[in-house]
Amino acid sequence: MAGEMPRTPAKAGSRRRAATALILAGVVCCMVGLAFGAVPLYQLFCQVTGFGGTTQVAEEAPAEIGERVVTIRFNADTARDLPWHFKPEQREMTVRVGEMAMAFYNAVNQSDRALVGSSTFNVTPVKAGAYFNKIDCFCFEEQTLAPGERADFPVSFFVDPDIVEDRRLDDVTTITLSYTFFARGEGVTEAALAPGAAGDASPDAAGPRSGSESSYGG
Repeated sequence: MAGEMPRTPAKAGSRRRAATALILAGVVCCMVGLAFGAVPLYQLFCQVTGFGGTTQVAEEAPAEIGERVVTIRFNADTARDLPWHFKPEQREMTVRVGEMAMAFYNAVNQSDRALVGSSTFNVTPVKAGAYFNKIDCFCFEEQTLAPGERADFPVSFFVDPDIVEDRRLDDVTTITLSYTFFARGEGVTEAALAPGAAGDASPDAAGPRSGSESSYGG
């Protein structure tokens, strides 16, 4: 009697291999997608929760200023690959919660060539990160200094008055704001120094620098 021809072991094995290859390709695609998405998702998580001392960004300070007083200390570090002298102009200041304040850091390029730097930042204790808000900051964008150039870097901030409602932070009387500058690659520096570039460095450009909130994440 005529009927379907039985599948040969070779054909069955080929189909299994094809199915396995398809599944593996799908897994690889998912892993690549997660790898590209992990960093921005992690950054968003840190910015929203203050995880790891990540600070927040605000457009303006609250309308009301509270009675609680917090001492803000300032710290500055520079990576070995960036020959800048970078330091805070003030070691500490006292602010009331909800009060907008402005502090300055300054940097001097001690090398014989223009350099582009990018800063990372955090606050300690790390649990205070969710309540420390920056309105404007040099850390929101890269900074370029010509040889021997000195520049003042401002940061405006406030401590969210809601900190008084968080019992976990009842013991926080001092918050330390820290920055670390790192050198960017040669390609970034060349692009910044190209004619007409917004970051074109010049010794005459010394003075206060500000940042752009759209470049946050620094």
